[in-house]
This record gives sequence, structure tokens and C-alpha cells, in this order.
Amino acid sequence: MKVLTRMPLLRLAYATQFLIALIAVFVLWSQVGGQSHLDLVPWYLKLVFGAGSAFAAVKATAAAVGRERPWNGQSLRWLGVTIALLVCCGLASYYAHLNEETDEGDQPEAGSLSSALSSTIHPGAAPFGHGLYIRARSDSARRLALSAPTSLTTMRSPS
Repeated sequence: MKVLTRMPLLRLAYATQFLIALIAVFVLWSQVGGQSHLDLVPWYLKLVFGAGSAFAAVKATAAAVGRERPWNGQSLRWLGVTIALLVCCGLASYYAHLNEETDEGDQPEAGSLSSALSSTIHPGAAPFGHGLYIRARSDSARRLALSAPTSLTTMRSPS
């Protein structure tokens, strides 16, 4: 009877460990491989590698608890499977990193017509008169700040 009451608690503990291991795997994967690369990995690879490594970690724990010595052949085998699946997670992130698409078409080239025209019109100025734009914005902000009401009595609504 003692074994029967212990088994439901072990099942609950293993289910809890699986959920915690699942969270840990994905947090580790996003931190090590980068969240942007993890987003590029297909969902089925995330499912297989994430859930598989969490399941293998639980099986390694069950093998360690089920035998007299915790570091036995079965627990070491499941630990090896866990590490192999985590390496597969890293390889999937690396593959996503190598094959990610870049938005090179949105960037103007260094020798484009607009940069050539701006350098011929104002050789020392920033492209598109950026310095003039900033100076006009700061003058406008200064005028607005000086014209703002300074007390609550001047902010009364017209009645």
C-alpha cells in the first residue's frame, strides 16, 4: 500500500518537472540562441526539440529516482539524449541565423543619386539639410515654451 500512495505523488512531481523544464528549455534557447533567431525557427522544430528535451530531462530524473544509484546507465543515457536535443536546438538557431532574410532593398546605396546631389549642393552639410531641420525644430520648441501659460489663473477656460 505504501507504493500505491507514492506513485501518484511521483507522477505529479514528474508532470510539474516537465512543465518547468519546458519553460526552462525555451528561456535557455531564447537567451543563448537569440529571440529573433528563435522566432525564425519553424514551429514543428520548436515542438520536437523543446518538448523532446524537456521529456528527456524528466526521463533522466525518473531513471535516477528509480534505481539505487542516481548515476546509472539509464540516467546517463537520458542525460545524453537531453544534451543532444539541446545541441539540435542550437543548430536550428544557427541555421535560422545563416538563412535569415535581410531588408537590403530598403536601404539606399552609398553611390545613389540623392547622396550625390546632396553632396554637390552643400558639400559639408548633412544629407537633406538635417542640421537646418534640427535648428528649426529647436527654435519652434523654444517659442512654444515661452508662450506657454505659467500659472493656473492664465489657464482658465473662456466662459
